[in-house]
Amino acid sequence: MLLREGDARTFVMDRRLGCSLAAVAGAVNAAGFLAVGYYSANMTGNLSSLSMGLRAADLPLALSCLGLIGAFVSGAVLSAWLVNAGRHRRRRAIYAYGILLEAALLGGLGASDLLLWAGVRGLVLAYGLSFLMGLQNATVTRISGARVRTTHMTGMLTDFGIELADWLEAVRRPGDPARIAQVRQRLALHGGIVLSFACGGAAGAMAYGWWRAGALLGLAPVLAWLALPGALADARDRMAGRAPRGPVA
Repeated sequence: MLLREGDARTFVMDRRLGCSLAAVAGAVNAAGFLAVGYYSANMTGNLSSLSMGLRAADLPLALSCLGLIGAFVSGAVLSAWLVNAGRHRRRRAIYAYGILLEAALLGGLGASDLLLWAGVRGLVLAYGLSFLMGLQNATVTRISGARVRTTHMTGMLTDFGIELADWLEAVRRPGDPARIAQVRQRLALHGGIVLSFACGGAAGAMAYGWWRAGALLGLAPVLAWLALPGALADARDRMAGRAPRGPVA
């Protein structure tokens, strides 16, 4: 799922990767909300709160929102930097390594939820989760050619609405079968991602209610499990002396 990018990817690859990572993102967002009391990776809400803070001259609120936005953008910047560096070095598993990095950092955040005192814990979790969602969203956006986003449900629901209208039009006025099949695929892809995010959120909320920080720690191995096949395949190629090929574009 993490070795091919852009037009080299199939619908099945995008669906599996998108739904898997959307479920993790939903769980992380729900657990993060229960941990700190707000959705730290909600950039629409953070930008709105920043505007309100500036209007009310509420400097602490404005700085907090600005920090969350900066953390999200920093995660996206790191993802893009890793992908660009991996392409330059022809590392075909660079996307898998990016998800492995996210898994390691998420495990660290889960540990901080257990070990840090209250005053610092909330800040570390909020900015850390925002950073990780920026990292994940940029990674999936790059590998899928912007067809898939796993943390940005506003965009996914917009795409789903457009595709639903296209599908209804195609049913009412049958035309090119290939186009109808393509619309159905996109509808299934984006609808599946939205549903996975919602189900992941419900599972993450229940898990955090039961295990608190253990919920975040438990999500780290899930991300690692998704990324390891690609990383191991790349390692086997290198050990066998095969020439590095870079991500398949």
